[in-house]
Amino acid sequence: MARLSGRIALVTGAGQGVGQGIAFALAAEGAAVAVAGRTRSKLDATVAEIEARGGRALAVECNVRDAASLASCVDRVVRHFGGLNILVNNAQEVPLGTLDTVTDEAFIAGWESGPLATFRLMKLCHPYLKGGGCIINFGSSAAKRWDLAGYGAYAAVKEAIRQLTRAAACEWARDGIRTNAILPLADSPAMQGWTRARPQEAAAFIATIPQGRVGDCEDDIGRFVVALCSDDCRYINGQSIGVDGGQAYLG
Repeated sequence: MARLSGRIALVTGAGQGVGQGIAFALAAEGAAVAVAGRTRSKLDATVAEIEARGGRALAVECNVRDAASLASCVDRVVRHFGGLNILVNNAQEVPLGTLDTVTDEAFIAGWESGPLATFRLMKLCHPYLKGGGCIINFGSSAAKRWDLAGYGAYAAVKEAIRQLTRAAACEWARDGIRTNAILPLADSPAMQGWTRARPQEAAAFIATIPQGRVGDCEDDIGRFVVALCSDDCRYINGQSIGVDGGQAYLG
């Protein structure tokens, strides 16, 4: 039997990249998956691929920076599938740049799409996740760089997510909810764009990955999320886990 058979998952930012890869992997292991995001055409493409592989999926247009949109999203998922067991908070706008170049607008977008959206969705989903649910949030190894020049604003919002993750793990474990964060390194559109924009920096960074490659969105990141959401990891809670071929040291 598939490891996640009968479970229902909500994945934000699932129209492409890491979110899409996670949605594919969850569906392949039997979960019904709600794919949420802003661009309907991308969501429909993700759903079509899942259904072509024999899975069940639902496209939900959602702006994670808007509280009402998040509430509507969760309500629609629960009404459509009859419940919710897995929440994956993947969506994030990335405020990159030095402190004197990142605008207030960019930093606010990073905050609203990252820690605030994560905070809101965890609370909205909490009643449905009781009794065996699982939350996966997203940190970033950018916060572990020795030289944070150009990454301070991004690292700040990602570290806020990790602290919310730890708090939820401690407060909700007795409700039967596990909450963990992953710090993925994946061949996503964002990674590809960064590589094109900063080829020398990207090459130097990739050279520091012990396994010598960037992870695949589905086969590496998605399959790990499946494992983390499965009963095989039922005693893993409150952890931040690098899924990055050994690149970051989290100690």
